[in-house]
Amino acid sequence: MKILPTITILINAFTLFAQNADSLLSGAYYWKIQVPQKEETGIMRRILAGKTFALDYFEIHAATIDAGKTPQPSYIHNDQEELMIVKEGQLKITIAGKSKTLGAGSIAFVMPGDEHLVNNAGKRDATFFILKYKGKFPMDSARTKRSGGSFMLDRSDLKTTNTGKGYRRDFFNKPTSQLGQFEMHTTALNADSVSHAPHTHVQEEIVLILRGNVEMFIDGKYYKGSEGDLYFLSSNTPHALKNIGRKQCEYFAFQWRN
Repeated sequence: MKILPTITILINAFTLFAQNADSLLSGAYYWKIQVPQKEETGIMRRILAGKTFALDYFEIHAATIDAGKTPQPSYIHNDQEELMIVKEGQLKITIAGKSKTLGAGSIAFVMPGDEHLVNNAGKRDATFFILKYKGKFPMDSARTKRSGGSFMLDRSDLKTTNTGKGYRRDFFNKPTSQLGQFEMHTTALNADSVSHAPHTHVQEEIVLILRGNVEMFIDGKYYKGSEGDLYFLSSNTPHALKNIGRKQCEYFAFQWRN
């Protein structure tokens, strides 16, 4: 009986599983419990960091820049993508020499190799979320060029589609340097409306609450949330969102896969 080869196969299988296992757990990550860290130009809140089934590294933090200040220096990520989402205030974002001033609900998507800089363009503090990640597979630079490279989108420029229980704004749905698909949209739900029945999908997902009061069902448990709160949903996790407030709620949803 050849025991050693069998053991080797089992060890290799376990190693492969460990390399692809999620370190981030599905659940709620609340804005109010994130400890603010004072920095020279404002405040930093670290929300989550780890890896997922599709991502070798995934980090989300939020930065508040004091009025009239600019974080230094500019940044270049050679093997990571970065997505910035304006929570409040106005930001002047420069990517590869091109600048745009963005307000709340707007985004900037930075591909690897592009230098970028963020300024507070308003008269009050500005806060934004930063998502940085690296895929499990080697970076595909050609795919980046085919999908249009880095870009910025102002919320006010996007089309609003009536859904019957609110509205939806589609931001993008495309392959990137790190992912075979990355899709992003916002959904607004009227009071007492449900996004959909509990369901699953292969894509991992982040739901970021922009306004209102909600309750998220995640794999048999319920998590209440409000502005600034975030939910992470790993692959094939049952979930559904309900507006439990008296007014309309709105949230970002990001889905991705290899």
